[in-house]
Amino acid sequence: MTAERDAEDLIAEAAAAPVGGWGFAWLAGRATEERPPWGYAQLVADRMAHADAALDVDTGGGEVLAEVPRPPRLLTATEAWPPNVEVARRTLRRVGASVVAVAPDGPLPFRDASFDLVVSRHPVRTDWVQTARVLRSGGTFLSQQIGAGTMRELSEAILGPLPPPAQRHPEQAALAAEAAGLRVVDLRRATLRATFSDIGAVVWFLRKVIWTVPGFTVDRYRAPLRALDRRIADEGPFVAHAQRFLIEAVRT
Repeated sequence: MTAERDAEDLIAEAAAAPVGGWGFAWLAGRATEERPPWGYAQLVADRMAHADAALDVDTGGGEVLAEVPRPPRLLTATEAWPPNVEVARRTLRRVGASVVAVAPDGPLPFRDASFDLVVSRHPVRTDWVQTARVLRSGGTFLSQQIGAGTMRELSEAILGPLPPPAQRHPEQAALAAEAAGLRVVDLRRATLRATFSDIGAVVWFLRKVIWTVPGFTVDRYRAPLRALDRRIADEGPFVAHAQRFLIEAVRT
């Protein structure tokens, strides 16, 4: 079997693999990514243990929320991507959470001051005004977010050179939070090394993390995928860097 055939098999396998939920087990042994040093899941668990009513925005498949050992009395999650909604409902039964399907960029469908804790891991976009509205006075918002220029090396390997990122800077998030009536009490950032050992891992990742190459399809980007496959064969695993930041704010 030729190397060309190997590449096409890997691409076809990854193109057919399911990408529902927000787990990355399919990449085991094929890709790695460092974890942020602050331990987001443990931070969420700690704050959930002292909350009465909590909301997880953009829960994905509910993977983080499902691991909370002491859920609050009222636990709710929202999700806008239809394939994830049923995944999250199944996953979150164990902690008694309800999952509300929402429209992308729509308002949070909850009354003012409904929650004393709102969390969100890798939200597509944070609506700071809506977040402040549903928080009770003194309530907390805790979020791990995608930073500016995340996985830029991978984006440029497929798309070519890109302009400097204009959005997703931690400072922008902090200013928006303050403008909405939140007081930022913690802001941290991290650059995390990620590796891809074969082109199948790249294809699957691009299908799942859709903002890395917007509008990605195998057919549209087959030529740069083949070039990246040759690069991996010649140089070893492809290395990129994920950008993350943690923000915690309190409703004033």
